[in-house]
Amino acid sequence: QLMSSGGGSVQQGGSLRLSCAAGEYTGSNYYMAWLRQAPGQEREGVAILCSSGTTGYAESVKGRFTISKDAAKNTLYLQMNDLKPEDTAMYYCAADFSREYCSRAFLSDLVWFSYTGQGTQVTVSS
Repeated sequence: QLMSSGGGSVQQGGSLRLSCAAGEYTGSNYYMAWLRQAPGQEREGVAILCSSGTTGYAESVKGRFTISKDAAKNTLYLQMNDLKPEDTAMYYCAADFSREYCSRAFLSDLVWFSYTGQGTQVTVSS
C-alpha cells in the first residue's frame, strides 16, 4: 500500500513535508518516486529515489524539493520548500521493482512506476 499525507494550503514561499506510508516499498527491492497532477494536466514525475540512494528531480523543482526515506519507519518523504503557485497539484507516491539502471530519466515516463497510491492535495496561493 502507498498512503500519502501531509498536503495542505500554504502561501507562496512556504514549505510542506509530504509523507507516504509505503510498507515493503521502502526496501532495497524497489525504487520510489513522487508524482503530481495539476487540474487539467497530465500526471508528471517530480522526484525519484533509487534503491542505491541516488536521487533525481524534475527541473521545475530542483533545488527546492528533497526526496528521502526512513526505511525503519517504512516511510517516504518529500520536503518542499519555496513553494510556488505552479506547484499546486495532487501529489502521489509511487514505486516499482529495482532495476540495474535507475535515474531521473524515469520521471519522464510514468510507465516506470507500476504502483501508485492515493494522493494528497497541495495548494499554493500567491
